[in-house]
Amino acid sequence: MSEEQTTIPDVISDAESRMKKAIDAEQRELSMLRTGRASPALVEHLQVDYYGIPTPLGQIATVSVPEARLLVIQPWDKQALGGIEKAIQKSDLGLNPNNDGVIIRLVFPHLTQERRQDLAKTVKKRVEDGKVALRNIRRDGVETLRAMEKRKEISEDEQKRAADQLQKVLDSYIAKVEQQGKAKEAELLEV
Repeated sequence: MSEEQTTIPDVISDAESRMKKAIDAEQRELSMLRTGRASPALVEHLQVDYYGIPTPLGQIATVSVPEARLLVIQPWDKQALGGIEKAIQKSDLGLNPNNDGVIIRLVFPHLTQERRQDLAKTVKKRVEDGKVALRNIRRDGVETLRAMEKRKEISEDEQKRAADQLQKVLDSYIAKVEQQGKAKEAELLEV
C-alpha cells in the first residue's frame, strides 16, 4: 500500500472492497447472457461505430422493452441506425435487427432446450470463474498478513485470526456468487 503502516482492518477492508467489485463484475457478465427474455443489459454495452468512434450503444440510443421478447432501440441521431444494426449483427447475440429507418426492433425467439442447457453450462463456468477471482483476492490478503507477521508488525495469533476473518468474508461473497448463478440458471431454464 503506501508508506504508512498497514493495519489488519485495512487488509480486510481492501479485500472486501475488491470482492464487492468482483461480485458486481460477475453480475454484469451474467446480465449480458441472453435468455428467452429481452433485457436492455444485453445490448447497452455493444460498441457502435459512431462517426468513427467506438461508442457504447447505451450512450447513443434509448433501449426499451415494450414486450417480454422485444427490445426497441431508438437512437437519438438517426445517422447511427446503420452502425447500431452492424454492431448487433457482429455481436454473439444471434439476433437479426429489424430497422425501419426510425427504430430498430430485436425480437427474441424462444430458446431451444439444448440452447438453454448450453447457456446453463456457461452460467456455471462464469460462477466458477467468479469464485476463483474471489479466492485469489483472499489469497492476496493472506499473503499481506503473512508479510506483516514476518516484519513483526502483527503476532502469529493476530495473523491467524485475521486470516479466519478473511475466510468468513470470502464465504459470504461466494454464497452471493452462487445465488446470482442459481437465479440466472432458473431464469434460463424457465420455459
